[in-house]
Amino acid sequence: MAKWHNPFAFTPLPVTIISTLVYCAVLVSLLVVHHVVPSAPENPVPVAGINVSEAWLDLKFLSTGYHSYNSRRNDVVRNWLLQRVEEILIENNSSFATYDGGFDKASVHPDSNVVIYNDLNSNLSFSSDLFGSAGSSKYFEGTNVIVYIRGSGDGDKDWHLSRDSKDQGGVLVNAHYDSVSTGYGATDDGVGVVSVLQLIKYFTHAGNQPKRGIVALLNNGEEEGLFGAYAFARHPISSFPHTFVNLDGAGAGGKATLFRATDTEVVRFYGSTQYPYGSVFSSDGFKRGIIRSDTDYTVFNHRLGMRGLDIDFFEPRARYHTDQDDAKHTTVDSLWHMLSAALHSTRGLGMDTSSTFQGEASGKGKVNSGAGSDGVYFDMFGRSMAVFELHTLFALSVTLLVVAPIALFVICGVLSHYDKFYMFSISTQYHHAAGDRKVQLGGFRGFFRYPIIFAIASAGTVASAFLLVKKNPFIIYSSPYSVWSMMMSAWFCLAWFLSKAIGFVRPSAFHRSFAIFWMFLGGWVVLVIATIGEEQMHVASGYLLALYFAAIALAALIAFCEQFALEKKQSYAAEHDHDAQDRDRPLNRSASAGGDGDEEGAWAGEATESTSLLGQQRRTTFANYAPSGHAEAQNAETAVDEGEEAKHGLVYGHEQKWSQSQPSWTWILQLLILVPIPVILVGEVGLEAATGINQTLADGNPALVVYLLVAAFSILVIAPLGPFIHRYTYHVPLFLFGVLVGTLIYNIVAFPFSGNNRLGVKFMQHLDLDSGLNRVALTAAKNPYMEEIIHTLPSAAGKELNIGWNGRPGLLEYSWEGIPPNVVPNTKPDVPPLIGYGEWVDFNATRCPDSMKARIVVSGKRTRACRIAFNTPISNFYVEGSATDSRFPVVGDNGSWEISLWSREWEKPWNVTFEWGASKGMDGRVICLWNDEDGLGLIPALEEIRRFAPDWVAVTKLGSGLVEGSKAFSV
Repeated sequence: MAKWHNPFAFTPLPVTIISTLVYCAVLVSLLVVHHVVPSAPENPVPVAGINVSEAWLDLKFLSTGYHSYNSRRNDVVRNWLLQRVEEILIENNSSFATYDGGFDKASVHPDSNVVIYNDLNSNLSFSSDLFGSAGSSKYFEGTNVIVYIRGSGDGDKDWHLSRDSKDQGGVLVNAHYDSVSTGYGATDDGVGVVSVLQLIKYFTHAGNQPKRGIVALLNNGEEEGLFGAYAFARHPISSFPHTFVNLDGAGAGGKATLFRATDTEVVRFYGSTQYPYGSVFSSDGFKRGIIRSDTDYTVFNHRLGMRGLDIDFFEPRARYHTDQDDAKHTTVDSLWHMLSAALHSTRGLGMDTSSTFQGEASGKGKVNSGAGSDGVYFDMFGRSMAVFELHTLFALSVTLLVVAPIALFVICGVLSHYDKFYMFSISTQYHHAAGDRKVQLGGFRGFFRYPIIFAIASAGTVASAFLLVKKNPFIIYSSPYSVWSMMMSAWFCLAWFLSKAIGFVRPSAFHRSFAIFWMFLGGWVVLVIATIGEEQMHVASGYLLALYFAAIALAALIAFCEQFALEKKQSYAAEHDHDAQDRDRPLNRSASAGGDGDEEGAWAGEATESTSLLGQQRRTTFANYAPSGHAEAQNAETAVDEGEEAKHGLVYGHEQKWSQSQPSWTWILQLLILVPIPVILVGEVGLEAATGINQTLADGNPALVVYLLVAAFSILVIAPLGPFIHRYTYHVPLFLFGVLVGTLIYNIVAFPFSGNNRLGVKFMQHLDLDSGLNRVALTAAKNPYMEEIIHTLPSAAGKELNIGWNGRPGLLEYSWEGIPPNVVPNTKPDVPPLIGYGEWVDFNATRCPDSMKARIVVSGKRTRACRIAFNTPISNFYVEGSATDSRFPVVGDNGSWEISLWSREWEKPWNVTFEWGASKGMDGRVICLWNDEDGLGLIPALEEIRRFAPDWVAVTKLGSGLVEGSKAFSV
């Protein structure tokens, strides 16, 4: 009769099939959620006042050309935005007023529900403390477009004229309309701009008036250093909003993620979005300085004290700031994902009438928005958002740290009370009339194996990271999933082989339980560290570890509770001792002949010095060589063996025989606890983090950090399979071993770039206007391909190539004598271009008598951006006509090495007075910048690179100017 096999038992076939299916389902779901952008609605008007098709057409117009602040097209875009705003308001029959003059004329007319501020007045001198700009001062003239939409609770008063507004506050929604000089700006920040236009249309549509006023800001100059947001701070309306929604792009498409948020309360409004996406992990990265990119969020929150959200695109980074940041490489689905998130968030904040965002200002000169609570948030499959306060996470973490061990101790105590605590029990004493007998249990067998397995498997995974960094560090740039597959396969194969090998030598029924117990111990230690971080450093990313540990703790409780199903140790010992005596009891010849004799009989005999030392042990296979007269003894032993088989038929392999009573189904419960939720939470964050940084290697980020991050998340994703891996059949490990070998070879030998994943190289052309020297420079992360790229350029053939550090971490500069630029027309055709350069920049520097002060007047042809660089830092400066603000010091604590000058007018001169310390004089260079390449032939060196460089190369800007021309000065 065929023997029935339990399809859910903890045996190889069910474990292999069920756990593989569970993992495949989870991993496939993760990839789908990560990559598939929710579809835009079929109806182009999904909400009254929103038109997705109209927004898409606006995006196409906006991104038809480069439009950096220092370009002619930037003015075209600005005028188009003013026109579009008026068209929207006219279409909605909204009464509006437009103000082009000073602030004193910007009163809200009682009959106007909307006010357009064409801000050509704000300017500011300030020192920025952003990454990479320490010791740099700025003077900037803003050209922002600001639209105020009256809220039903705002009233008719001129609140905007007072910088000390005590009102309930409004909502700011912001995007910047400038692009970089090498990118069309479709997602950085065209989608944000058209989303703001649609929000203006929505809130001015009949029936959609918010309760709090909306301030829609389209700022200019963000790409050069968040200048537009700083200029907004000078406008009186900047004191009105208490909350903000910032829309931007740090990638070039895909999903719009919640990049960061100020507090729990504001995130709750984002949580109402139909397709929320993001976690507090990235916000913690900003706070810790791990993520060095920046947005206008910094100004609105850190400088002005508002509370709000930063919603950004974050991938693919390879298209960021390049000519592939265009409408062709993004989708209407991505547009809708950002627009819908902005709509729900802004509408929720605009309809809120509570005092949540009112209270004491966080600092002098900041708005009275009160203080929010540190929050924890993460999306769940892109469909909903979990939001709670950090102190809730801290309480949860402390509770887990205390309750989980106590629960295990209590269970151990109860098990001991009922004589069922087999774990850690080497043996037990069996008490009977003839005397105590020690019966082996083997409950400690296999206790130390899992940490060894985990350590070796993890070491192998980390070793693969070091191998790739050494052999092909850029492979993750274009093939991240090949790296993920290699690392996860490496951990699995090593863990399976070691588990099988050790289990073959010393099988243990507690392998799974001990593995979970070690995970519990390790998780407890890690959670202690995370809990300290939550309390001392306000790190909210520990929610991953807390929930991960909670799953482990629950699985550990089940592992311990399984022992309740075992028989008491004394009962097992009695049975085992009886069986052992039945097997070991010799049968004498008289018994075999049917007579009555001594129980030992002549066969057993008395022990002599020639008697075997194993005489009283269990019989070996050589027992079959007993004398033929002992047929009855053989029959008796056969009966005993058959009884053993009947009693221990549920024991797997050669594991301990008491395990016959262990539940055969609880492993499925443990698998469903350990795998789906922890793997989903960790996998989502891991994918988002790796996708956000895998292509930042071109920016000089260290490759080892990126690979170690992927290795760490690979281990965390696959580790929940560790307790079950020893039951796997060879089929899955053999397949994954093939994956490991294949991906390892591919990752080592494959070319790391492609047309869709291009290596970013940063362009700059330097002109010494005094000597006529002209150098073209490409800056990139250290890689073996740069000389190959440059050698494809006709103008670089046979030229000396200079290679050196450009002053930025991880980047090298490759420069050569290049093709002269034509950004300024040559007014003297008979004069060689190298000589005509001198007219491009003009300055007049004079020193004030008997002082450490000087005045310099600077202007440049066909530009509105220049810079003064000093060889020693200055202590103060003033630009004629500049506003100052006590909130923004003009010079940093250690002085400034340069002053950047930005004008809204072309070829306008700047009159700058500056002071310095104890040095006798001051010298430096006057530098002007050119970015405009809309006309053919303006920057031939850049066009040459685009024409002749391989298709796996993308050109982006290095600094604020594509061309920099400089002259020396001394006073």
